[in-house]
Amino acid sequence: MHFIRKNIYNPLAVGVAFAVLAAIIFATLWILIPPPPRSIELATGFPTGLYQQFGEKLQSSLSQEGVSLKLRTTGGTSDNLALINDPNSGVDFAMVQGGVADVSKHSNLVSIAGVFYEPVWVWYRESAFKSEGGRLNLLSQLKGKRVSIGSEGSGTLTLASQLLEASGLSMRDLDVEKLKPLEALEKFKKGQLDAVFLVSAAEAPLVKSFYQTADIRLMNFEQADAYVRLFPFLSKVTVPRGVVSIAYDLPKQDIQVLAATATLVGKEDVSPALVTLLLGETYDILKTYSYLQKPGEFPSGTGLDFPIHADAEIYLKDGPSFLHRHLPFWTAVWIGRFAKVVIPLLVILIPLFTYIPAAKNLLLRLKLSQVYEELKVIEKNAFNPELREKNYQDLEDIERRVGNIKVSMLDAKELYDLKGHVGEVRGRLNLAA
Repeated sequence: MHFIRKNIYNPLAVGVAFAVLAAIIFATLWILIPPPPRSIELATGFPTGLYQQFGEKLQSSLSQEGVSLKLRTTGGTSDNLALINDPNSGVDFAMVQGGVADVSKHSNLVSIAGVFYEPVWVWYRESAFKSEGGRLNLLSQLKGKRVSIGSEGSGTLTLASQLLEASGLSMRDLDVEKLKPLEALEKFKKGQLDAVFLVSAAEAPLVKSFYQTADIRLMNFEQADAYVRLFPFLSKVTVPRGVVSIAYDLPKQDIQVLAATATLVGKEDVSPALVTLLLGETYDILKTYSYLQKPGEFPSGTGLDFPIHADAEIYLKDGPSFLHRHLPFWTAVWIGRFAKVVIPLLVILIPLFTYIPAAKNLLLRLKLSQVYEELKVIEKNAFNPELREKNYQDLEDIERRVGNIKVSMLDAKELYDLKGHVGEVRGRLNLAA
């Protein structure tokens, strides 16, 4: 205490104390509430797909906030799930097609948000369905046809297989090929395929490559309602005439398609601040995705395979926090982290501060009480000649100790009362002498 009183007005000492306190708070923040990473990796999909295009837009947006996003092209959803589930892959987030994942095998993953519809496009050649009037309306019509159902590792393959099985078709009932979209397109153009399954958003550049092919039509899912009841992760979406291509008049009439929801998926320990940043940037990106979805429909927290991250759910419901709404990202992050440590400390310390004066007063009274006990002994033996010398020595010791006691202005009365009582005891000793 003497050291503190001596240095409390020393600028150098105050500066050193402040620096030590700041270092302690910073270390506490770093250990208890780590900052979000400045570099993350997203598994997308085919280089020509919308997953990749979405990733590139997100990459550009995040770079302006000081976060580097690396993109990894893959074969699709199944590959993405394998990568994000592998702790050594370096992948932090992945684009995942709804309905593909076995959630029980990926308990460490959470949904950040659904970002856009991915219709199941079934492109077919009219000439392959002459007996049906050149129309494909039921998947059961594909029996015996040459069909591409997606490549290994893609969500298209998984979803197409589910739909065909529900339609009463096995792989033996079709001449199946598991091709990547561009490979399927080349065979389609050469007349080596009758139909192609493609799961992709209407805005994807890949879709344009298909509708520019001659003698091609889009299947109208007349049993869409039944499929949606059977597969809750699917939605029925109406594709207006010409929305895919006005120039090619595709589709040539309003059609119904089945649509999965493309989801941005992360690991369960993802930083809440990073979730806020990703959702904020995603909102801006998705404003341009308007072919099939309504304004404000995405990002969405409904129809997701994985449980939604708690902070993502709050953001989608209430929007960004006050700090993230009015401050730059990293400024908001640091203020938020500081508050998470300081506010709990204040909740603990403020009540303690109210007890400090009482504790200090108690310690002073204990110290004074000890002196009074010694004075009582001296006063009791004041008229004993044999203890006269000892009484004087003890009293001098008490006077010296009382003279060294330091108290605040509020406690000065107690000290001066004690000094008065010490003086009275000395007077009684002198009288006895």
